Amino acid sequence: MALPNLILLYVEDPARSNQFYEKLLGKAPAASFPTYVAFEFSNGSNLGLWSTKAANFVSSGTGHRFELAFMVDDDAAVDRLYDTWRAADVPIEQEPSVAVFGRTFVALDPDGHRIRVCTPDDQASRG
Repeated sequence: MALPNLILLYVEDPARSNQFYEKLLGKAPAASFPTYVAFEFSNGSNLGLWSTKAANFVSSGTGHRFELAFMVDDDAAVDRLYDTWRAADVPIEQEPSVAVFGRTFVALDPDGHRIRVCTPDDQASRG
């Protein structure tokens, strides 16, 4: 069975988004073209940034009903990443709080895509 391994975000300006994610992820992209940028991760997943102005781009969808999520080890890691991103002037949409699944916050990329940081679900302790 094929497993999903690529998340695509539609972006207005791939160069601007590339700079944002390169800084956020602390790594250079694996591929970079005028209308597409890709980051590879050691777990086999990939993040693609695709220009909405590309000649072959087609999408009838609108809005931001998607989150890119980073699960970190514990509450302290959530707070450390929040402090790091705030210091780097990453826009924050939702301040750190406790949701049903654990401690979390939400940042925004240059196109308004939501970037969530949270702890892994802990069903046993949250009932």
